[in-house]
Amino acid sequence: MEEIVRQQKIKIAHKRKIQSKTLPFIGKLGIALILLIEIYPIIWIILSSFKSTQEFNMTPSYSLPTAIHLENYVTAWKAGKMNIFFTNSAINTLVSLIFILAFSTMASFALTKMKWKGRDLVLKIFLSGIMIPTVIVLIPLFTVYKNVGLLNTRTALIISYVAFGLSLSIYLLSTYLKYIPDDLIEAAVIDGANIYQVFLEIILPLLKTGIVTVLVIQFFFKWNDLMFSMTFVSKTELKTIQTGLLYFSDMYGNRNWGAIFASIGISVMPTLLLYGCLNKMVIEGMTSGAVKG
Repeated sequence: MEEIVRQQKIKIAHKRKIQSKTLPFIGKLGIALILLIEIYPIIWIILSSFKSTQEFNMTPSYSLPTAIHLENYVTAWKAGKMNIFFTNSAINTLVSLIFILAFSTMASFALTKMKWKGRDLVLKIFLSGIMIPTVIVLIPLFTVYKNVGLLNTRTALIISYVAFGLSLSIYLLSTYLKYIPDDLIEAAVIDGANIYQVFLEIILPLLKTGIVTVLVIQFFFKWNDLMFSMTFVSKTELKTIQTGLLYFSDMYGNRNWGAIFASIGISVMPTLLLYGCLNKMVIEGMTSGAVKG
């Protein structure tokens, strides 16, 4: 299995090398333009976070800062309560990811590799959750959470994150699992491995890139959630980082744009760092389904 996967990776790398040589100049120019469009807003946010209030009032928005004003980050972190919002988002997101990864890996394994009656129907029910718009369920969920006393709690957000993250995660992992040969599982069973050993020692190691892909995608969705947090949480001490950005102003309602851009920089930094560290595995996880091992 490892030798086959290695040969496939060599073939893919060789094909990409050939394609890169034959890529027209116009195509490369288009890619460079797209990269510039994608990267420029991030650079602009970071540079703006170092500007003073006078620079925002007296100079164009595209101008460079004359000095690095790190006090914007101090103001955002303390006076803007970004420390509270950041902590809340981190707790909600990390706890949700633990449950999503645990449930989706086990469910996708059971729905793809285990044979039992009604398996296909259950898989279709899970996948149908992808087609349900989030807006439709806000009022029913709000009513349920209110009746059971879960409004203004982290539990309400975590339950919502996990429930709406499972469908896509199961879909991605199930698609990835289809290309893992059943012969590996059968050989392990013949050698005396039980179902738990098969899952922990064979399936999970082979699902590593798929799990990383789900981790990054779900982290992006949960960390940047605004709809659930605005609907189910109204207490300041429980607000997430995205809802906290909406109410960033001083006691007179004035906007400190330097601190606001610093807050935005703080909010996007975890996503950029996570993807920067795991982008290679994410690309492998997204493309591996196209290559049958």
